[in-house]
Amino acid sequence: MTTGRGGRTVRDLRRGNRSAVLQQLYFGAPMSRQELGPATGLSSGSVSNVVGELVADGLLEEAGVVDSDGGRPRTLLRVAPGSAHMIGVDVGETRVRVELFDLTLTELARTELSLKPRGCYDVGPIVDHVRTGIATVLERAGVGTDRLLGVGVGVPGIVDRDAPGGTVVHGQTIGWDAVPLEALLRATGAVPPEVPYLIDNGARTLGQAEMWFGAGRGARDAVVVLFGSGIGASLITDGSPDGAGTEGAPLEWGHLTVQVRGRRCRCGALGCLEAYTGAESLLARWAERGGGGEAVAGDEEEALAGLLAAAGRGDATALEVLDETAEYLGAGLSDLINLFQPERILIGGWAGLMLGPHILPAVREHATRYSLRHPAARVTIDMGSLGPDAVTVGAATLPLAAFFTTGGRRTPPEPTAEAPGWQTSLRTRGGSAAAGARG
Repeated sequence: MTTGRGGRTVRDLRRGNRSAVLQQLYFGAPMSRQELGPATGLSSGSVSNVVGELVADGLLEEAGVVDSDGGRPRTLLRVAPGSAHMIGVDVGETRVRVELFDLTLTELARTELSLKPRGCYDVGPIVDHVRTGIATVLERAGVGTDRLLGVGVGVPGIVDRDAPGGTVVHGQTIGWDAVPLEALLRATGAVPPEVPYLIDNGARTLGQAEMWFGAGRGARDAVVVLFGSGIGASLITDGSPDGAGTEGAPLEWGHLTVQVRGRRCRCGALGCLEAYTGAESLLARWAERGGGGEAVAGDEEEALAGLLAAAGRGDATALEVLDETAEYLGAGLSDLINLFQPERILIGGWAGLMLGPHILPAVREHATRYSLRHPAARVTIDMGSLGPDAVTVGAATLPLAAFFTTGGRRTPPEPTAEAPGWQTSLRTRGGSAAAGARG
């Protein structure tokens, strides 16, 4: 293989050029070939070659024409939405949500399967839910797996992607001790062997979604908080202004000790932040003080709605619990502010979305009070903008990120007679959709 500058092969250079064009058209507006050169830094000849390949592969399509200054009209290009699909899975606290997206992350189908009893994280039923969910969304959308880039899965806990035999999940708070989740999912046969499972921490997938398509767009340094039954966070440092290629590091922020010999956390330790701010703890504290009654023992979302309704009626106990939660959350955010000095902090997750309108001003006030003045003055604390689907959208970005890395080629494995490569299947089937990319 011919080697170019810096030890890069011709194949590496071609892949990089394809990736640059795809990302520019994906995250930006439709562009002409003439505009792509300055935007990507590629020569006109390279742009012409790459665009020709991507059009032939079915990944780009025409998006109209625009007049040029006295010359011939220029054809605009965009990523073809129907040229590939991704599945995003959110293994949440109350349900497993599965969504199918086209290449521009327009939702094509979804399903939700409840976890009963609440907080039941037995591995077998969750794997069955994922298998059932994948089959359901593919059937509802009427699509096969030939254009499926991968299945992204967001889970609680620490994710070890380098474990022998595939990704392993260490979820101490949910009773998962080195669960070989990738191998278990692969054994279901829900997708063909050439379709990858890409598993990551749910807070990280939430963070990537918000940075690529949501309220984090434009920031280089941010923290995205996942606020559900428990809490977690994703740290993004030195991110890309347009979101492309931005990756976050998951933080086990909920298990920061905020009170020595404090309340017992579901991880088993004492005094964790999660033991004072997670929805599970919040509802438990309400019940301990005589509020909630039987509602607390039911569905967490319904119980939290009941607490908020009680607070809206002026119930002193409910208001006290909310005020206490806001202070602990603000103090926890101050640690993130002092340690990492982010530009933005964004709050998401089902509990965060429910509580945010009620406690966000108090959270900001407490975070400022507990932080050093300089980093506190430069940070903004807001809600995420992608709503309850943010984790599934973020999970779907895992195969999408791999798509960009490979320049739009699905590798490995190499094409075989039984399992043709992604490019081959596209050339024989074609395909497009009339939808634009998110963001």
